[in-house]
Amino acid sequence: MTDTAEIIRQLRAAGCVFAEEEAQLLIEAAASDEELAGLLARRIAGSPLEHLLGWVRFRGIRIGVRDGVFVPRQRSALLVEEALALAAAHPVRTVVDLCCGSGALGLALVNELGPRPVDLVAADIDPVAVACARDNLAAVGGRVHQGDLFGALPEDLRGRIDILLANTPYVPTGLIARLPPEARDHEPQAALDGGPDGLALARRTAATAAGWLAPGGSLLIEIGVDQVPAARELLTAGGLTARIVRSSELDATVAVGRRPATSGR
Repeated sequence: MTDTAEIIRQLRAAGCVFAEEEAQLLIEAAASDEELAGLLARRIAGSPLEHLLGWVRFRGIRIGVRDGVFVPRQRSALLVEEALALAAAHPVRTVVDLCCGSGALGLALVNELGPRPVDLVAADIDPVAVACARDNLAAVGGRVHQGDLFGALPEDLRGRIDILLANTPYVPTGLIARLPPEARDHEPQAALDGGPDGLALARRTAATAAGWLAPGGSLLIEIGVDQVPAARELLTAGGLTARIVRSSELDATVAVGRRPATSGR
């Protein structure tokens, strides 16, 4: 028989802040006491709760995740919120989720854009993430490609992307060791390590984005608050109009680069 109080005690001892909630979720996820014991042991050893459950709730929907896939952070909801604000002022026909991981950002955005027809394309360099994203995006007809940044995208998207979500890794290499063990030991290094200043992939993305964006289209990149000046510079260097969005509630910062509109759109 399941001893909920004992499970909570063990989770607390392991440092789980929300031990009561986690205990209930693990109990619901397990089909037997033996499976529950295995899940509890893995959680105590540091496995992310989301990997054990097989899902994470993001923007009100369940997103499938699995071992070896980056778990969407709640702060990344700011990317979706800002994309929705842009969509209210600019027609959105094509959305790309670059460095997509599980595909959570693209799925949440398309889900909240409502019934309007949107072509959703996602890409990631990691084959495990690509497989996960394909499962998640199948229901909305999303296409997922494997490859390095824009090299993964079909050429027919060039000059057509209205919203480009790019949750590029932005932790400086020297700070990876300070991340919580759940991230450092269980998520792919490529999804965390942003290079010497944390902006290596953001810089590469911004340098090429203008040629892929539609006139008036926008690139949205999550960054650290201390990276704001450098992010402005890399967007401007890529020929985009730079703007910074900050949410104290989510403790999140997004750099937005917009391709100037032309008279034909």
